Amino acid sequence: MVATTFELPLQQKAEAQTGPVQFGNSLLKEFLHDPAYRNLNHGSFGTHPSAIQQKLRTYQTAAEARPDSFIRYQTPVLLDESRAAVANLLKVPVETVVFVSNATLGVNTVLRNMVWSADGKDEILYFDTIYGACGKTIDYVVEDKQGVVGSRCVSLVYPAEDEEVVAAFRDAVKKSREEGKRPRLAVIDVVSSMPGVCFPFQDIVKVCKEEGIISCVDGAQGIGMVDLKISETDPDFLVSNCHKWLFTPRGCAVFYVPVRNQHLIRSTLPTSHGFVPKVGDRFNPLPPTSKSEFVNNFEFVGTIDNSPFFCVKDAIKWREEVLGGEERIMEYTTRLAREGGQKVAETLGTRVLENNKGTLVRCAMVNVALPLVTGDDPKASVKLTEKEEKEVEGMYEIPQEEASKAFNWMYKVFQEEYNTFVPMTFYRRRFWARLCAQVYLEESDFEWAGQTLKVVCERVAKGEYKQSA
Repeated sequence: MVATTFELPLQQKAEAQTGPVQFGNSLLKEFLHDPAYRNLNHGSFGTHPSAIQQKLRTYQTAAEARPDSFIRYQTPVLLDESRAAVANLLKVPVETVVFVSNATLGVNTVLRNMVWSADGKDEILYFDTIYGACGKTIDYVVEDKQGVVGSRCVSLVYPAEDEEVVAAFRDAVKKSREEGKRPRLAVIDVVSSMPGVCFPFQDIVKVCKEEGIISCVDGAQGIGMVDLKISETDPDFLVSNCHKWLFTPRGCAVFYVPVRNQHLIRSTLPTSHGFVPKVGDRFNPLPPTSKSEFVNNFEFVGTIDNSPFFCVKDAIKWREEVLGGEERIMEYTTRLAREGGQKVAETLGTRVLENNKGTLVRCAMVNVALPLVTGDDPKASVKLTEKEEKEVEGMYEIPQEEASKAFNWMYKVFQEEYNTFVPMTFYRRRFWARLCAQVYLEESDFEWAGQTLKVVCERVAKGEYKQSA
C-alpha cells in the first residue's frame, strides 16, 4: 500500500517547532500555480498541493504496474480507507458514504433514481440560485417523465435574512399543496454558486422533515470550507465536492446516503456491475464482497481513474499535519473572505453582499458589487428598490443589450492582462464579483483585487469593451 506520511519542507519544519505553518503567500510554494497567476477563484474548480499530486501519481503508477490485481483487489481497499477517513471527518457512519466524480453527478443520481407518483402531482422544489447544471437536471427529469413530475422555483431577493429564505420555502410548499400538487423533493444548496453566499440549508432540511419532503443537499461548495454538521442536520441525501475545498484532485465528491434511504438509490450513473436486478441474475466479474448492496454498487462504476478518490485520506491527513486541521483552516478562510471582501468594496466605493445578521459570508467566498449598472429593461421583472436606485446614482450605466459583451470583455482582460480570473454575475441590474479566500492567499491579494477591479471597471466606463471583436 501507499504510505501517507508527509515530509514537511525545511522552512515549515522550523515553523512547526513553534506552532502550525503560517497561512498566506508563503504557502504558495506548496501548490501548483503558475507563479505569475493569482488564483482568486478557488471555488470553481479547486486545486491541490504538490504533495497530493505526488500521491495521485503513485496510485496511477501502481494501477499501471498490475492493472488487474490493482483494480480488482487493491481498489476496494483504498476506497474503504478514504471512505473511513471522510466518514470520520464528517462524523457519520462509514457505511453511509461513497464517492462520485462531482456534486452534479450526485444530484443526478438522486433525481434519476427517484420513483415518482403516477398521479402526476409530485413536484421538485428548488431555489432560483440553484447551480445551473442542477437546474437543468431538474428540467430534464420533468421533460423526461412527461407530466409525471413537475418543478417549482422559490425566488429570493438578496441580501435576504435566513428567516426570509425559510419563509419563502414554506410559502412555496403551501402554494404547491393549495394547487393540488405534492412537494416531494427539494434541492438545497450549502453555499450557493452565484451569488456565492452561505445558505441556511440546516433550517430548510428541518422544514423538509416537518413537511415530509425529501431533502437533497447540494454541497458542491461544502466539505473543507464549512462544517456540514451532517449528523445534526440529518439530510436525506448530501453530496459535496472534495476537489474544491478539501484539496483532492478533480473530480471527487463524497456522496452521503443514510442507511434508511439507500434502498432508493437503485443504480449508479451509469449502471454497472454492482447493480442487483430484481428479476434475473447476471454474472458479476468482480471479486465477491460482504459489503452492503449500496456500497458495492459504487465500488466499480465502469473503468475510470479512481485515484482522486484514493487521495481523500491523504488530503485530510495533509490538512491536519501541515495546516493544523479543519477548524484552523475554516477560521482563517472565513475571516479573510469577510475582511478582504470589505477592503475590495471600500476600494470600489460599493458594498459586500451581506445581510443584517452577517450570515451570508460565513464561508470562504464573498460577493462585492462593482461600480457598474445595466440599463433598465422594461421587459424585465427586476425593479430596483428606492435604496438601490440611490446607491447606483452616478455609476456607469451599460446598455442592456451591451451588458453581455462588457461581461465577456472583462473576463478576457482578467485572464490575458492580469493573470487572474474573477467570476462575475448580474444580479438586480448590478455587476457582482465573487472572490474566494484560501490558505495560500492573504490580505494583500484582496487589496490587489480591489485595485484591479477598479481599473477594469474604469476601462469599461471608457467604452473599451465596445472596441473588442
